[in-house]
Amino acid sequence: MAWDEWDQLKASAAGNGQAQMQLNGIPEEDRPNAGSPTGDLAVDQKDLAAIGDEAFKLYNRLWEEARVTNTDTAATDLKTQGFALGGALSHVSLRWDRQLGSVMDACALISNHMDFTKKAHEGDEIFIERHVSSISTLDAGFDESWAPPGEKNDVYGEPKKDEKDEKD
Repeated sequence: MAWDEWDQLKASAAGNGQAQMQLNGIPEEDRPNAGSPTGDLAVDQKDLAAIGDEAFKLYNRLWEEARVTNTDTAATDLKTQGFALGGALSHVSLRWDRQLGSVMDACALISNHMDFTKKAHEGDEIFIERHVSSISTLDAGFDESWAPPGEKNDVYGEPKKDEKDEKD
C-alpha cells in the first residue's frame, strides 16, 4: 500500500467522526448480564466455595456413575469369538476412559484451584488490612495543627540569617 493511500484512509477515518472508541463501556444489549454497574469483578468466598464444591461433587459422581468397567470383559469375549465388534468396543472403551479421565482431572483442578484461590484471597485481605491499619496509625502521628495553613511551623525553628540571605 502506498503512503498516499494510507494518508487518504487516515484522513477519511478522521473525517467520519462517527465511529469512535469507547472505553469502559459495553453495548446496551449486554448490560443486563454485565454484573456490577462499575464493571468491577466481585467474588466473595461463598462463590468460590460453591464452585469448588460443585466441581468436587461432579468429580465424585463421574467416578461413581460414568466409569464403564464391564465393557473390557465383553470386548475380550467378543474378540475371542471372532467378532470385529470386540475390537471396536475395546477401542471405544479405551477412548471413554481417557476422555473421562480428562474431565475428572479438570474437575479436580477446578476444585483445588478454588480452594487455593479462597485461601490466597484471605491472605491478601489480611495483608491489605495490616497495611491500611499501619497507614492510619502513621497518619495519626502527623499533626498539622502546629501552625496555621500557609505559615511556617515553629517546631523547625527560624532559619539562620546567612541561610535567609543566601536564598534571596
